[in-house]
Amino acid sequence: MAKPLIYLDHAAATPLDPRVLKAMQPYYSDIFYNPSATYEPAIMARKGLDRARSTIAHWLGARPAEIIFTAGGTEANNLAIHGVMRQFPEGNVLVSAIEHESVLAAAAGYDCRQVAVTADGRLDSAELERQLDDKTVLVSIGYANNEIGTVQPLREIAKIIAAKRRGRPNLPLYFHTDAAQAGNYLDLHVARLGVDLLTVNGGKIYGPKQSAALYVKAGVRLLPLIEGGGQERGLRSGTENVAAAAGLATALEIAQNSRHEESKRLQTLQEQFFQQVGAAAPTAVINGSRRWRLPNNVHLTFPGQDNERLLIQLEQAGILAAAGSACSASNEEPSHVLKAIGLSEAEARSSLRFSLGRATEKAMLEQTVKSLINLLSLTT
Repeated sequence: MAKPLIYLDHAAATPLDPRVLKAMQPYYSDIFYNPSATYEPAIMARKGLDRARSTIAHWLGARPAEIIFTAGGTEANNLAIHGVMRQFPEGNVLVSAIEHESVLAAAAGYDCRQVAVTADGRLDSAELERQLDDKTVLVSIGYANNEIGTVQPLREIAKIIAAKRRGRPNLPLYFHTDAAQAGNYLDLHVARLGVDLLTVNGGKIYGPKQSAALYVKAGVRLLPLIEGGGQERGLRSGTENVAAAAGLATALEIAQNSRHEESKRLQTLQEQFFQQVGAAAPTAVINGSRRWRLPNNVHLTFPGQDNERLLIQLEQAGILAAAGSACSASNEEPSHVLKAIGLSEAEARSSLRFSLGRATEKAMLEQTVKSLINLLSLTT
């Protein structure tokens, strides 16, 4: 019998929750109709889409009309950035130096300025204030980083942006956050966060992959990326994927309902992981903020080690982890996130990410630490 895998890469992908699959199944079979059609069976599909939109709006503290469904977080981020910036070619966009590739790549086509972060990955607020000018029309700062788990002070950032927004008669100033990694553990209420645009991603919260939504505050005007029949308020044409929408809504509701309890459970496991590795490998360095951190993220540098070799050996031991963002795994360059927080190329290539999830148990982490320490001892 094959040895059971210990999966510690939940930041890359989460398994589909059985409750989510159950919510999706009717829209693959009995209620398969195009929700834009006018006959009665199609109206059932439309009602399912409306329920999903209302559920997501509820957890974001938004109106249903402010929720736009997309095929994944990358598309939602692109819609937010291109949707704003194509209207204002004379404007500039500010992003943090540790944003997800889908934000950095989209913003790179415009006058894009990167705001530095501190050594623990928190945005440098003073640098943000310095770089904000009268031509800035969009600020995009990820809620929680996918590699090092650092959580950004969105409310503080929103206050800085609001102060700059006053007295600007010509250009708008919008605040977008990629909350793909935040849905399981953090408050997503858009008014409390102070954001104008927010991305949620089903594939990171035990929902279906290629399911996401973009919150677009009333009054924020976007240009569409995909044109056609005018679905999703004209911002995302194409027949709506009702099954994916239902799955995303169900996944978000489950995640937000359980986030306090699950965060507390994972924080305990996270701290035990840090302590056990620190005791056995005192040269190991924790990357990212200890205080402002996702409860499921463990990111460590093991000086002098080769992270690719360690990953292969861990997989041979039945443990799946990561060296960085799965979205840039084909890129041989060291992580831009780790370079932005001051790691050298050698240190970046000696770093591993372990991201915990709902199925993670204490015994799994104890086995992981044991295997990891054994591997490290073989090379010292």
